[in-house]
Amino acid sequence: MALVLMEGNEAIARGAVAAGCRFFAGYPITPATTILNHMLAMLPPLGGICIQAEDEIASIGFCLGASMAGLKVMTATSGPGISLYSEQISFAIGSEIPIVIVDIQRLGPSTGSATRGADGDIQFLQWGNSGGLPVIVLAPADVRDCYNLTQHAFNLAEQYRCPVFVASNKEIAMTRESLDPDRLNPPAPVERAAPAPGMPFLPFQTSEPQMAPGFLPIGGKTLVRQTSSTHGADGYITTDPAEITRMLRRMQSKIDAAADRLAIVDHRPAAGADTLIVTYGVTSRAAGVAVRELQGRGKPVSLLVLKSLWPVPAAAVRRAAADAKRVLVVEMNLGQYVREIERMLPGKPIVFCGQMDGRLIAPQTIMEAAIHG
Repeated sequence: MALVLMEGNEAIARGAVAAGCRFFAGYPITPATTILNHMLAMLPPLGGICIQAEDEIASIGFCLGASMAGLKVMTATSGPGISLYSEQISFAIGSEIPIVIVDIQRLGPSTGSATRGADGDIQFLQWGNSGGLPVIVLAPADVRDCYNLTQHAFNLAEQYRCPVFVASNKEIAMTRESLDPDRLNPPAPVERAAPAPGMPFLPFQTSEPQMAPGFLPIGGKTLVRQTSSTHGADGYITTDPAEITRMLRRMQSKIDAAADRLAIVDHRPAAGADTLIVTYGVTSRAAGVAVRELQGRGKPVSLLVLKSLWPVPAAAVRRAAADAKRVLVVEMNLGQYVREIERMLPGKPIVFCGQMDGRLIAPQTIMEAAIHG
């Protein structure tokens, strides 16, 4: 097949449809709106549903209802919308409702600058829920990642019954680049696990080694209870400390215990390098240019591109940094993920290079930080 030109948002929409997404709800917001536009064009011919909701809160609410009925669902917004999603994100975590949430990040805070990119939502995506329970966040670097990681996001949402974020960026979302459809190599679709056979159905009951409960849709032949309140395996509200602890520990462990399996990284080691650059998102492309330029000057530098941010791919980071004398963290914000690197690599010199002023970080800026710190 011939190469095609595609922007990141279109690739996300096409990846979602290929993963089996048949329900999308969203509210127009720059720079995420074209995802809504593409889903409006693609879903109805497939028998799917696409809704332009009255606001962001309604958008994610529609999606959660559709997910509880058994559909694969996605919504998309930017920083201001993610803030409005927060309560429903907590609902999805606590009630184990699969959903893919795309955050096309733009310069903040607040309304910020709608036409300038940044990666300022990274910590909010992890901690923007009222219980502080873990979520999964993937970070594409280019159009191919947008397609493939969106499909991974659906698989993980179905497998772990939780919200999964795709943390993109205005620059990736609205830039067209060439893509070879024959070389995408997407993952095979994953479906939600059914309840264990031969047992009474309890909506939040799990059986080893499955950490997420088996799924039955609301509105089917079997009564399914759903609540946003603290509950036990039967779905009834509880205040029993032991039962609350069991449920919350399980919801925490199903993500945290899988951190190594969930890790997606691109490690490019260089022989003789004493510096490791750690980055993610669109900035990893500038870092790649900087690494190649430094290599050509006889100053080898290793590169680690993180494509999964939460849960933290700690083992992969430690392996990549094992032989490095210093680590340079580059991100389009004022210093968010660098805190995780510092926590994982105590005693190792960590240098931060970041900016959040509406401009991309240039390869030259990264080169200077790699050489001079």
